[in-house]
This record gives sequence, C-alpha cells and structure tokens, in this order.
Amino acid sequence: MKAIMNRVIALVAALVVAASVAVAAPAEQPGQRAAYEQLAKRVRKELVTLPWYGVFDNLAYEIDGSTVTLSGQVVQPSTRKDAERRVRKLAGVERVVNNIEVLPLSGFDDSIRANTYRALLGWNSPLFRYGRGVNPSIHIVVNGGHVTLEGVVSSEGDRRLAYMLANSVPGVFSVTNNLRNENARAR
Repeated sequence: MKAIMNRVIALVAALVVAASVAVAAPAEQPGQRAAYEQLAKRVRKELVTLPWYGVFDNLAYEIDGSTVTLSGQVVQPSTRKDAERRVRKLAGVERVVNNIEVLPLSGFDDSIRANTYRALLGWNSPLFRYGRGVNPSIHIVVNGGHVTLEGVVSSEGDRRLAYMLANSVPGVFSVTNNLRNENARAR
C-alpha cells in the first residue's frame, strides 16, 4: 500500500512540475513566427549577395529574438566585415555576434581549393550543374589541407560522389561531407 501511495505522490508531483513549466513558458504570438521568417529571409539575402562571397566561403546564421549570430568560414577578411555590417543595418536586428572565421593565407590550401573545384564542379564533372550560377549550391572550405563540403545536392548519390571526388584530390588530408540531400525525407 505504501509503494502505491509513493507512486501516486510521484505522479502528482510530476504533473505539477509539467503544468508549471507549461504555464511559465511564454506563448508565441501569432505574428512572431512571421516576423522571424521575414528577418531570416532578409539576413539570408544579405549574406548570399555579398560581393566577394563565393564557392570557397561558407556562411550561416542563427536568430534569437533581435540578435543574429553569424558563423562559418571565409577566405577574405572583407567578407567577414561586410556580412556583419549588412546584417547590422537590417530592421529588427539590435545585436550581431560575428563568429565568422577568416581562413589563413596558404598557397597549399589555395591549390587544394582549385583542384577540388575542378574535380567537383569542372566542366567535365558529373556535378557540374551545382557550380553554375551566382551562388553555387556546393561550397568548398579548405583549412590546413582539410576539406569541408557544405551546401545542398539533389540526391544521395550526388552527395556521395562529391565526397569521393573531393577525397581523390592530391594533398587533401581529410574530407568532411556536410552536404544535405534536398530530397531526403525527415526521419
């Protein structure tokens, strides 16, 4: 009987804690989600239209209220500064945290960038279509001989092929494949 009473007390305590958490959580206003999505679209547009943002750069952002945190890697220091300056000017942004890493100057890395670009996105590559346009869907980040692939491809086969092609480039120490398959279903 005592064991049952202890279980009932534990269950009631758990329900009280769950109810207090639900009441204490701020309710999302109907316009908050729309405002967040609008700000996210404007931030993305500012980042992808930076003048020196290219295939060897990777930019990302997170929005928390009126604070935008920038992250990623860029080859040129001016791209880092321009990204912060542009996002700071957007309406609704009060604070910008700039965690963008400027990659070190390296002739070795430059050669790996060029060779990886040719292997993945060159005119005779099966992945040629991902390198076309102003903002290619595959970004190649090289730091100290280590290659990271960022972006979106249309199939798991293309994702794997990009990894194999990048891994075959002479001088590459490792490849991290962060490419996302746009057609993959949520699991």
